[in-house]
Amino acid sequence: RTLLWLFKSTLSSNGTNPGVKVKLTEKGLEYGRQLGMVSIQQKLKSIKVPDFSGSQTVSPIGNVKYSLSNMCIVSVGLPQSAVNLVQGTGMRLSVSNAFISLRGNWKVKYLHIIKDSGSFDLKVKGLTIGTSIAIKSDETGRPAVSNVNCGATVSSASVKFHGGASWLYNLFRKFIDKALRSAMQKQMCPLVTNAISDLNPQLKTLNVLAKVDQYAEIEYSMVSSPIVSNSSIDFSLKGEFYNIGKHQEPPFSPSAFTLPSQINNMLYIGMSAFTANSAAFVYNKAGALHLFVTDDMIPQSSPIRLNTRTFGAFIPQIAKRFPGLMMKLLVQTVKPPVTTFEPNNLTVQASSTVTAYAIQPNTTLSPLFVLNLVDEHHSLILPHLHRMTLTLGTSYVGEFQVRSLDSILQLVLKVVVIPRLNVQLAKGYPLPALGKMKLVNTQLEVLKDYMLIGTDVQFTG
Repeated sequence: RTLLWLFKSTLSSNGTNPGVKVKLTEKGLEYGRQLGMVSIQQKLKSIKVPDFSGSQTVSPIGNVKYSLSNMCIVSVGLPQSAVNLVQGTGMRLSVSNAFISLRGNWKVKYLHIIKDSGSFDLKVKGLTIGTSIAIKSDETGRPAVSNVNCGATVSSASVKFHGGASWLYNLFRKFIDKALRSAMQKQMCPLVTNAISDLNPQLKTLNVLAKVDQYAEIEYSMVSSPIVSNSSIDFSLKGEFYNIGKHQEPPFSPSAFTLPSQINNMLYIGMSAFTANSAAFVYNKAGALHLFVTDDMIPQSSPIRLNTRTFGAFIPQIAKRFPGLMMKLLVQTVKPPVTTFEPNNLTVQASSTVTAYAIQPNTTLSPLFVLNLVDEHHSLILPHLHRMTLTLGTSYVGEFQVRSLDSILQLVLKVVVIPRLNVQLAKGYPLPALGKMKLVNTQLEVLKDYMLIGTDVQFTG
């Protein structure tokens, strides 16, 4: 969990295919621009124009010493702004026709003994800011932004003085206009640079290592720097499940896949079959893919019960050796299930065993038989089975016809195992997210080799 581990993990994964891909579209960037403008506007409101003073020769009275102090921002307006993608590098942020109003105090001294003072209002108009923003991967596998270059201009600044002798300050108004415009212009880019840097703490909230449950966590560190095109920013994430605290790589690697060129949503997340299969590898290794099935899990309306009487109708020796006992079934995987994605269908190839026990009066379990179950196309979208193959692994009650148990096992799997599996799947797992990001207008589509999530986002709090 340490920064060093994340750094090593990122280095070791460079050059590999991602398990998860994320596409940020221009629609998403527009939403980010709106949030960013709020931040930049707040930054501009925090401008602290330093006091400054000087002297100016003003005809006909000669040298006039002046000072401007206690200047503070009154209002800021950013009516026009845009974010454009710059292929291969990052983004270009531009702000135009912005304006700032501030207020302060003035003092003058002339003819060595005469003093005057008052207040003034300054209106800066035609403020234009342009900055290039680079996007890269930091040492923890998270995205990071930086300001590459910035330029700012102020087209006009007008001062209105209050109090004192109006004829006096009107004489050097133009000089003051220029000095204030220059002072304001110098502060624009540092403030914008700070606003861009302030995005990095937010980007560091990316859950590069997210806990799923007591067995697993999923890593979302970037395996390469983002790819910027003219229409989107694409992020390649590891997208791999691990046992908590034990990061063992599975005996398979992610295959390359490409997200479609859809742009209707702000964000597209592609979850590959590798991600699902790494989850199966982890849960199988943790021994979590097993389920004890007891009679109370079977619907009361069912004529099939988990007892030696029901099974004795198919395997007589069970009823003879263990009369009148309840039974328990243990369903567990013998190797990690394999998930595949095909258009509009998600399937799992699973190999399991079903071990039947008779429950003795003292609660000890007497093994009856072990069946090998292979479901070659077990759909997780619909609660039914396809091409289920049963073979006898071990029998403790003698030989019997395995196919005679088809109907019982079909019932157990359909009404107990698959519904519980779907409940676990419905809980889902953490998606890559920043801070308090909420997904809205979400759509799910199963495509070849991956599952596509198209969504808009909202940031709350």
